Amino acid sequence: MIAFGHKIEIDKNPNNLTNEELFDFCVMNKSLRIERDANQNLLIMAPVGGGSGFRELEFLTEINIWKRRNGGISFSSSTGFFLPNGAMRSPDACWVSAERWATVSTEQREKFPPIAPDFVVEVRSKTDGLQTTKDKMQEWIENGVRLAWLIDVHNQQTFIYRENGSIEIIEGFDKILNGENIMAGFTFDLKQLEIK
Repeated sequence: MIAFGHKIEIDKNPNNLTNEELFDFCVMNKSLRIERDANQNLLIMAPVGGGSGFRELEFLTEINIWKRRNGGISFSSSTGFFLPNGAMRSPDACWVSAERWATVSTEQREKFPPIAPDFVVEVRSKTDGLQTTKDKMQEWIENGVRLAWLIDVHNQQTFIYRENGSIEIIEGFDKILNGENIMAGFTFDLKQLEIK
């Protein structure tokens, strides 16, 4: 048995949980941010600080506004997704097209949907290693995400990952990003990430 604090309890190897058991484990421990990598290792992450939380919300707000006009569905960082490689990941903000969402059953929608979002944003917090976050971005793309943005606030860089495998690096936060052909018409001014 593994026990952390007063809530977590697992009576088997935590790396051998079925998808259903992982969902139940996460429900029991709502105060924790939990992911699972492709090797079935559980990852318990620290909560983000104020700066990262602010920046995540900026992205989520803009994505949600665009979604209301254009369709699909957007999700917060509290949403987990089961990926084809066996991982369960949770992006800081994301959007799923209506076409992809239609492939998910009503029952699956109430748990961790077994799909990759079309678009994800990850904001690197102080507790995230850059290479680890880059690896996660690559995992998103390899599992069906069509466009992904990694925002590295500390170095003022944006890494744009595309479904064709290309990675573009944008220097500075004086640029405006766009959703390309994935979220046509969506833009995000990186200046919005400045906390004043």
